[in-house]
Amino acid sequence: MSADAQTPAEPRPKAEAVVLVGGRGVRLRPLTLSAPKPMLPTAGVPFLAHLLSRIRALGIEHVVLGTSYKAEVFEEHFGDGSDLGLRIEYVVESEPLDTAGAIRNVADRLSADDVLVFNGDILSGVDLGELLDTHRETSADVTLHLVKVDDPRRFGCVPTDGDGRVTDFLEKTDDPPVDQINAGCYVFRREVIERIPSGRPVSVERETFPGLLAEGARVQGYIDASYWLDMGTPAAFVRGSADLVQGNAPSAALPGPTGRALVLGGATVADGAVVDGGSTVGAQCEIGSHAQVSGSVLFEGVTVEPGAVVERSVVGTGARIGAGAVLRDAVVGDAAVIGAGCELVDGIRIWPGVELPPNGVRFSAD
Repeated sequence: MSADAQTPAEPRPKAEAVVLVGGRGVRLRPLTLSAPKPMLPTAGVPFLAHLLSRIRALGIEHVVLGTSYKAEVFEEHFGDGSDLGLRIEYVVESEPLDTAGAIRNVADRLSADDVLVFNGDILSGVDLGELLDTHRETSADVTLHLVKVDDPRRFGCVPTDGDGRVTDFLEKTDDPPVDQINAGCYVFRREVIERIPSGRPVSVERETFPGLLAEGARVQGYIDASYWLDMGTPAAFVRGSADLVQGNAPSAALPGPTGRALVLGGATVADGAVVDGGSTVGAQCEIGSHAQVSGSVLFEGVTVEPGAVVERSVVGTGARIGAGAVLRDAVVGDAAVIGAGCELVDGIRIWPGVELPPNGVRFSAD
């Protein structure tokens, strides 16, 4: 080998991943009446597929899913994970165990020294390799991904010292001392997971992390300004899907090129219709002439009739949007029918199977 040849980087020691996907997704109802939040179609695939693609890209092969609500849906879709180059195991909570309790509940499936833990409803661009490297370089017991936000009052704040060590965990406050918050992604030493009390609900924020600080453990913060979004509300869900389609958020699972829109197989878009803003048009959808679909998510088999407008909205499987109807910031459940000329705005939610007659709901007087 010549003197100037580069020596290949040593591969990282093996790590494993845990993804917590047991929540009921109440804030996203009625969409989550039929599927768990991490399984909702997001930029053409279940949201969880985007996260799993990033975990695999890091070189992790073993993933444990902590499930509860509609647990069978995950295994039915992902199976043993071999199609993704992963080995996926499933552990079902018989009763809610909170975050740390859910992590402890899967401990017997883990063998690596370091375990990445993800909340299953966070879309993030964090460099997972750097996060893991920081954890190891600082010999931390736990490392937290922290993000800076414009308004930290809605979150718990996590102050750190000059070396990045976490010094406190603060509940939501009207006057937060720092703008960095817990981003819902952690690296645990496996021994720390095994010390979490088993068989009862345990919160990482209220019990595990404060307890570690009290005993002098090294709790490290990894602070960055990458893309980050909690996908828990309809508005955030729509935005996150659009950001994936437009390439603003990273994923190796997007079933097509990034761009103005993602139109899946079997969908038809009539002449004169406009589909943009990072919209996803699901398989077998039909978009009528001069309809407008912008920044929205249409699940499979949706019909948008001529002249309808759908903006920043989610439309469930098999729903029909009548001619000239207007949806802005709306959620329409599976198989619902929105009559011609209806006007649905400002966060309105239509439950599955509901049929609104033509002009049956309007927000303007014309």
